[in-house]
Amino acid sequence: MPEKITYEELLRRMHDPAIPEADLRPYLMAAPEGNPLDPVVVPNPETVVVSEVEMDAASAIRIGNGLARWRRQRQFNLRRLAGEALPVLVSEGDSWFQFPFLITDVVDHLGGAYLIWSLDAAGDTARNMVDLRPEYLDGLRRFPDEVRAFLFSAAGNDVIGEDENGNSSLLGILRPFRQGAGAGELIDRDKLRVVLANLADAYTKLISTIRAEAGMARLPIIIHGYDYPFPHPFLEGGALDPRRPRWAARDEWLGSALAARGIADQTLRREVLTILIDALYATLAAIAGDSDRTMVFVVDCRGALPRVADWADEIHGTDEGFSRVADRFHSVLKRALELSV
Repeated sequence: MPEKITYEELLRRMHDPAIPEADLRPYLMAAPEGNPLDPVVVPNPETVVVSEVEMDAASAIRIGNGLARWRRQRQFNLRRLAGEALPVLVSEGDSWFQFPFLITDVVDHLGGAYLIWSLDAAGDTARNMVDLRPEYLDGLRRFPDEVRAFLFSAAGNDVIGEDENGNSSLLGILRPFRQGAGAGELIDRDKLRVVLANLADAYTKLISTIRAEAGMARLPIIIHGYDYPFPHPFLEGGALDPRRPRWAARDEWLGSALAARGIADQTLRREVLTILIDALYATLAAIAGDSDRTMVFVVDCRGALPRVADWADEIHGTDEGFSRVADRFHSVLKRALELSV
């Protein structure tokens, strides 16, 4: 365990973008009142000398997406001023792109190879990013002559996470268990079609809006799906499920929804989720079309997180798991940037 530091020193380090979030992690813990898809952190009293007043203040200011975004954007500006000659990207996404302080996410892993202007926020949905609080155009317009690609991460909350009201997205798609029913029979196809159609509308609107911007007719747009998740509890090779997230219940998104519908067998559970993830990829593929022509590229993350231990919780990778997801992004970005020249 690291030596204790003062709360003042913790704040100083958190406001120093040169200090990686992973180095701050021993001094932080998930706040009990935080939203599992929008986690906030407070000082860890085991490693930070913190008074009750300071702890109350830390809880009140909700350290999370806001400070994490400021750190990224400050680091972006400092690196540009230092003359780093790396491709400039703009990113807008959910918790796979921004999981503040507690996980080294996809954008964190990509940051060494690119200058990324991050507009990401854990808990975001496609509807919020495209219709309710769109920020992506401001980001793209900030660097019109420099931006080389736009990264967009959505769909997870819409299909297997939560909606804006905190309701389980998965629960609404599942049918109650019936003895002898196959995985496909436990999915309400009409409701799934509505979810995917709404997603397609949001993605199509985002793409057409970007394409209408001067000079962005062939800007690479990178979208992605997810790997097949493991609902909790999942026994792998006889071993107990190792996941114990500090920011969410162990069955927060998937296991609880499946249990509520009476779907208990772990193989059947994964088969249901596999159908949903594959349906999402089919939708994304239709949106992207011929990538060489549309310049919309889908990063296929299936198989990147093949073990339960690759997941920090039911829907987010571990640091190492997200590193492998980022490798998939690197491959797609390499091709996209070559085509855009």
